[in-house]
Amino acid sequence: MGERVERLAEKAAAAGLDWLLVSAPLNVRWLTGFTGSNAVALCPAEPGRNPAMLVTDFRYTEQAAAQAPSVWQVEIVRSDLLGAGLAEAFPVPDDGGSAYGSIGYDDTHITVAQLAALEKAFDGSAELRPLNGSVEGLRAIKSAAEVEKIRAAAQLADAAMLELLAGGLIGRTELEVALLLESAIRRLGAQELSFSPIVAAGAHGALPHAEPRDVAIKQGQMVTIDWGARLDGYCSDCTRTYFTGEVDEAGARAYDVVLEAQQAAAAAVRPGPTGREVDAVARQIIDDAGFAENFGHGLGHGVGLDVHEAPRLSRHGDAPLEEGMVVTVEPGIYVAGSYGVRIEDLMLVTADGGETLNGLPKTRQLVD
Repeated sequence: MGERVERLAEKAAAAGLDWLLVSAPLNVRWLTGFTGSNAVALCPAEPGRNPAMLVTDFRYTEQAAAQAPSVWQVEIVRSDLLGAGLAEAFPVPDDGGSAYGSIGYDDTHITVAQLAALEKAFDGSAELRPLNGSVEGLRAIKSAAEVEKIRAAAQLADAAMLELLAGGLIGRTELEVALLLESAIRRLGAQELSFSPIVAAGAHGALPHAEPRDVAIKQGQMVTIDWGARLDGYCSDCTRTYFTGEVDEAGARAYDVVLEAQQAAAAAVRPGPTGREVDAVARQIIDDAGFAENFGHGLGHGVGLDVHEAPRLSRHGDAPLEEGMVVTVEPGIYVAGSYGVRIEDLMLVTADGGETLNGLPKTRQLVD
């Protein structure tokens, strides 16, 4: 946690700020270790001169003291944390005056109303300046401990899927499959799911974010299942498309194209290429096969404390991949009224390539 404070302090100093205000709950958790629902963190540009502060309310007095390491000075306030409470907790300037310097805030996580409350609370004694993505950029590079938590979540999710498949798919409804999968994930030790599972059979699979229906899965369908587990705060994310018997030639061909695209893009994961460049590897294969209009989402995204975080692997992904990032590689083909296919792996960017963190087969799998 001390090293994270130092890295964020460097960002604040480079931006010409005196403080960085961190308000998004997952960013506060990453920075301080505190898991409560109401807190903000104040990181000084000069940690040796000013304390790093975790500001929360009375309900979390003991929890904050137990979870936040000594590098954080815990302040308990009784007013709005993004308003009068924050001003109350702020340390008095060294010169005894009323000027607090410049405070950077992440404008993607603070509403217009909250900003107005901050401006009113500080009443001109602080300069409030937007600084987008200050913590998210640091979170994108995972520590070894974070990688192991994500790996464990992926392995748990794999085990839950194997348990589900052993009982078959045919005759169960999409909703039943989703509930069974959730039950297995929780029983195996996860706190919760990374997101609500997607279970989509036949033509329903053409919806990339289909919601499970109370409709039975039939023989001779492709069934797309997208699921993940959250373990020790960290997420996994995986998608497989299973066969419940022989499907028509068009659907089988689409599966083979997606598999080829997924494997090629996974092989392209390494430090250096941008998210756009890796996305293009899969997209070119799908386009060349005649499905250019049937792959409308990005190739992937970062995964960590949140199931969707930096970086982006898409046509808009400008950031290069770096060692320590964890990303998904999930191309798909979706034909309205007919079928859908998606295959997704969770990958760690290593020094010389990419390591797949989940282990389920990707070749065609027949499930009763």
